[in-house]
This record gives sequence, structure tokens and C-alpha cells, in this order.
Amino acid sequence: MTRRTEWPGSDAEPDPDPGAGPDYGTGSGAGFGEGAGRRARSRSRSSGSPSSSRAEKGEPRDPVEQARNVCLRLLTGTPRTRKQLADALRKREIPDEAAEEVLSRFEDVGLIDDAAFADAWVESRHHGRGLARRALVRELRTKGVDSAVIDEAIGQLDSEQEEETARELVARKLRSTRGLDRDRRLRRLAGMLARKGYGEGMALRVVRQALEEEGEDTEGLEEPF
Repeated sequence: MTRRTEWPGSDAEPDPDPGAGPDYGTGSGAGFGEGAGRRARSRSRSSGSPSSSRAEKGEPRDPVEQARNVCLRLLTGTPRTRKQLADALRKREIPDEAAEEVLSRFEDVGLIDDAAFADAWVESRHHGRGLARRALVRELRTKGVDSAVIDEAIGQLDSEQEEETARELVARKLRSTRGLDRDRRLRRLAGMLARKGYGEGMALRVVRQALEEEGEDTEGLEEPF
């Protein structure tokens, strides 16, 4: 008889709230708590066969259930992209077929949402760290987000907003450069912007304006890049 796999949203287990994240309660993991552990130990004693370390810990042997538990643990409190979860399952040697089944099902019920992840990432990293669009694109690519999804998320930022953030970054850093000669100030401030993904033209323009507002003569300033 074919074994039935229990999913979020099935009759056997209520659908978790995608917005709130999975609820683990006090069990040892996503529907496989003390009851599963007792059954595994009972089967081991009755059969007399050696039990694996997984069985002793009450962990499921079915690769689909293993993949499901791994994904739920990783998603607790921290959104992740599909690629991040796929990489984690591969490291745990979960068969590709089982991993694909779990990841697709999690997307269906909203536990994996790369578009929402990208939107939140752009919002957080731009306003929290001051990263420019170029740096945000690079980070999202490393997390396996699709290019079309990245483009849509990056569309939240326009050039005016990006430049305003660059000015705020320079204003916060400006005081610490006082006492340095003009060219060194320019290189240090523009270099800071470059590391956050701002283009050379914007960085130089923003820093020049900040220095001029402090009374610095910016005529003949060498480009820092």
C-alpha cells in the first residue's frame, strides 16, 4: 500500500499560516514528535534488528519527510529562497526527487516565496545598510533569486531615492574625515559609496557637493577611482 505523505494543508495536518511561519509547538519537529520516537523505538525492540541513529532520535526515514522537516526548521523565523533550501537539502544528501516534491509543495502553500523574499531584502538592505541597486542585485543573485524577480524588486528604488540615500551616508561619515586633506577625504568618502554599490559618477557628485557645503574648494579634485 502506498504510504501517504502528510503536507501542510492536508486533512492530516492543518495548513500553517504562511505569514506567521510554521508552528512547532513543543514537539521534536513538524509532526514527528514524541509519538514518532516511541513508535520507532518500539519497532526496533520488537524486531530485534539494529536501529540507525536516525531511528533512535525519532527522525523519519522517508526522504520526503526528512526534506520536509529540514525545510520547516530552516524557515523558522528566517525566510529563505528556494535555492537556499535546495542547497541545504543537497548537503544533507536528500534525493533530488524528494527535494523537488517538498520544495514545490512549499511554494504552493506560500512557505517559499522568492518574490516576497526579494522585496523584503531590498527594503531592509537599502534602508538599513544603505546598499545601492547594484549591490542588492549582486546579493540576490547569490541567493538564487531569478533575474526577472530581482528586476521587479529592485524597481522599488529609483535613482532619486538612491542618490538621497548616498547623501545621507556621506553626511554621517563626513565628520570622521575632518582633519584629512581634501583629496584623501574625497577618496575615503567615495570609496565608501563604491563598496555599497554606488556608481562612480554618482559617488563623485555627491561627495563633491558635501565637501563644497563644508567650504572645501573642489576645483581640480582628482577622481578617486
